[in-house]
Amino acid sequence: MRRNSVGLWVFLLSAVAASGYLYSWLVYRQGYFLGAVFALSICVPILAFERGLIFPKLRAWINTLPTAGFLVAALIADYVLISIGNAVCGITLWSFGWIDGPFWRAATLSPQVLLYTLAVLTVMIFILRVRDLLGRDIFASLLMSRYRQPVAEERVFLFIDLVGSTSFAEEHGDLRAQQFLGALFAAFAEPVRRHGGAIDDYVGDAAIITWPIERGIKDASCARCVFDILDSIEKNANQWLERFGRVPRLRAALHGGPIITAEIGVDHHKITYFGDTVNTTARLESLCRTLATPVLISSELAQRMSFSNEIKANYLGMHGVKGRGQALGVMALTR
Repeated sequence: MRRNSVGLWVFLLSAVAASGYLYSWLVYRQGYFLGAVFALSICVPILAFERGLIFPKLRAWINTLPTAGFLVAALIADYVLISIGNAVCGITLWSFGWIDGPFWRAATLSPQVLLYTLAVLTVMIFILRVRDLLGRDIFASLLMSRYRQPVAEERVFLFIDLVGSTSFAEEHGDLRAQQFLGALFAAFAEPVRRHGGAIDDYVGDAAIITWPIERGIKDASCARCVFDILDSIEKNANQWLERFGRVPRLRAALHGGPIITAEIGVDHHKITYFGDTVNTTARLESLCRTLATPVLISSELAQRMSFSNEIKANYLGMHGVKGRGQALGVMALTR
């Protein structure tokens, strides 16, 4: 995850600097370095705001507004941040004698620079939104056409399901249930990123998370991800009670093995996974209810990992799994 985060920001900063270099070349035919510095000073605050790194509460509030209000508020916030970045950069460079002319001109944002900046940011934010929509790994795979031809590989899958979602919807209504699920799935994002996984899909009240096998079993990342999610919810129990009147309870199942990965679709492209491994993980998650155990892992996957002293794996025996010809060894994971 850290490498992907660093790679993303290296790409963003390089693209921003290149856009400033290009503007200086097109407009002034000189000062290319200064153009890159201005571009970074102007665009980085906007990108940090967009990613929730600065003023996260303001960004979250803007996202709750209806479309018209969202557009107006976002534009105002962007204009203020662009103006501040431009002024700070201009004054700094002017004070060092790198910009000629009066002080006020160095600190003033020209309409041409504003329009060019908004155009560059529109393209970059659009790319980021598409990346977020598809998921980091899927976005990269689609760009590289990695799975245009089916690929046989091994992956780890985590099926994690909300307990009692039906009763919550009956009590509070479908809209409130959707808000509850939306907040829950948002809570999954950071632990999944931290442990190098990718959220592949949401199916009703369940999320499907996946790792390439080497990444998933290294340091038992997939198992630690589950407990980090549970810890995050427990840590914020008071907030869940305040917002929704209950703290989410989850069931989770881990399994891994060979699958076929392929890009499918014509108008709507999607990378999807085929094979017994995916189906077995789904069936294993249903065993959580039968065995009254919130976190299960197949013995096949557990044997390929070394658990830390924090995580205990208790063998529960062999169990028949619907759709699978052979019984599956099952283990319960606990702290």
